[in-house]
Amino acid sequence: MTHPRRRAAAEAIAAKDPRGRIRVVADPDPSGPPTALRTADPSWSCAGADATHHVVFQDDVLIAENFFPYLEKVAAAVPGEAVAFYEGWEGRNSGVVRLGALTGAHWAYAIDEHVPSLALMLPAEAARGYQRFAAEHGNGWPYDVVIQRYLKALGIPVRIAVPSTVDHDDVPSIAGNSTHGWRRATFFTDRAEFFPEQTDNGACPQFSVVPFYQYGESKCAVRHPDGWEYPDTDRHLRRVGLLDRCDAAFAAADLPGLPEAVCRQVWLTAFATGVVAAGLTERDPEPAVAAAVMDSLGPGGLCEEYTGAELVPMIPLVRDLALTAFAAGRAAHRATAATPRPAPAPGVVVTGGDPAFGAQLARLLTDAGCAAVHAERLDPAAPHLPRTPDAVVHAGDPHDTGYPLADLLADAEKLGARRLIHVGSAAVYRGGGAEDRTEDSVRERPEDAGARPWWDAEEQCRSWGRQTRTPVQIVRRAEPVGPHAPLGGVLADWMLRAWTRRPMTLTEGRRHQIVDHRDLAGALAALLARPAGAEIYNVASAAYDETAFAELVAETARRTPWEQAAAPAPHTPVMSTALITAETGWEPSAAVRDGARAQAQWLACDTHDDLTGLWRTPGAAGSAPESTGARQAADG
Repeated sequence: MTHPRRRAAAEAIAAKDPRGRIRVVADPDPSGPPTALRTADPSWSCAGADATHHVVFQDDVLIAENFFPYLEKVAAAVPGEAVAFYEGWEGRNSGVVRLGALTGAHWAYAIDEHVPSLALMLPAEAARGYQRFAAEHGNGWPYDVVIQRYLKALGIPVRIAVPSTVDHDDVPSIAGNSTHGWRRATFFTDRAEFFPEQTDNGACPQFSVVPFYQYGESKCAVRHPDGWEYPDTDRHLRRVGLLDRCDAAFAAADLPGLPEAVCRQVWLTAFATGVVAAGLTERDPEPAVAAAVMDSLGPGGLCEEYTGAELVPMIPLVRDLALTAFAAGRAAHRATAATPRPAPAPGVVVTGGDPAFGAQLARLLTDAGCAAVHAERLDPAAPHLPRTPDAVVHAGDPHDTGYPLADLLADAEKLGARRLIHVGSAAVYRGGGAEDRTEDSVRERPEDAGARPWWDAEEQCRSWGRQTRTPVQIVRRAEPVGPHAPLGGVLADWMLRAWTRRPMTLTEGRRHQIVDHRDLAGALAALLARPAGAEIYNVASAAYDETAFAELVAETARRTPWEQAAAPAPHTPVMSTALITAETGWEPSAAVRDGARAQAQWLACDTHDDLTGLWRTPGAAGSAPESTGARQAADG
């Protein structure tokens, strides 16, 4: 697939196949907005009638020697899978390639993310069905997101070559991807070799913990029974009891001349990679392989912040630090593997809202020292619930009919819950004045139609507390930001518009307030750590004017045009959080931009987790409908 301006480059790639099977397909509307999505349709649709598999290359690739004989053998060996012959150093799946290489694997299954599509092979039947799916479900989403959703819908897993046998030729991106910086493979070989024993399904690992370095932040992809989570690496290491060892080794390390934040994030990523790799194999990695995959760690994590010229001298410094950290992580795992860490007994139960958001909140509360468990219902017979909870934290939503508040309160009474914290919304202040709202700003039922249901839910909880003599506290949260955040917020709406190339509608004079999902958990933990105090608290992380809020979307999702609304619409005012700070000492500490980026990535790559592809038996390619898996509620 190419653009007419780069047709010569595409024809040079086509000439590399000794059997002349590559067809050059050009953008059907080269004067239109730059997007690979438009060229993908004819590129996948032209699969030959007698083909078993179809491969699409983008026009900026470098192909390993012996690639085409190797390609044919791979197609015969794994006929029902998608195969990505390239994975860039900047993605979540760079961590998959790194783990695969360090543990001696020649393949590894991709985790949830946009599919690496620089050089991608599909079964021919799946290739022929792509255009129909894209027409019905594309809706302006980026090409690599659409194809991810398509393969999820079909239940086709994505197998990644380790090492990559195709690399990215670093030329300016016509599709607008140059803003992502210098892009190359995580680990590339210039000669493709086929290993028959490595194509059996059992020899292609599917990792449940994957450390990766992206956007300057160290993260871990962690698979739970309810889906993937992407915590900061230091949070994950604390959960598995290895953060102290990581910190001690870092303090003793001879750090190179790099910014301290870079050293820290590189160390966390490589240390966690060592921990995971040691749990997978006792064999030491080949030194040349370890050096090669750590060469790409720095550029992958920093390519959006630094230019290629700036990154080149950093590469050996990052590599050597990462190799030291990797060895420390392996040693830490070996020293503690025989010492099990019992999970703390939960005393807090989280209910309400989207189940994935609730489960995430329970994990974050546990991280903060309040051992918590999530339950969709307070079933007294459920074995995983505490018999008499210290507290029930209920993520309220007056529009949710799945578990009515009256039922929740009745069940809490049956369990003998000692305390209830009802997480409501700043929407209760809608219709008030322009000044910052304090907890006593609303003293009676609001007139605003969007505010009343939230007030009524609060009153129902307060009344129950008086009747049962149970302490009840109300947390009025700002618009949540992060994975699994409700889709009714302005930020989520604007992000969806940005991803799907629709303009954002701005209203002059509005102010926005958000709460990072980690800050919300921290505020709840601060309340739970002390006896019940005031009845109502406001919780928020940051406030923005209209333009700054739109710029946050542009920086963390992608840029899209802005337009002005014809008339102002009802909007939630900004709250004061002075009371919770004065009483508990809590203050927001999360990096809100990181939380917004996590939300943008979740919207693009993770809102279809009920179609897990790899984690169920792949079936024949068909036209199964896409499901978003995002059952979210609006804030009113």
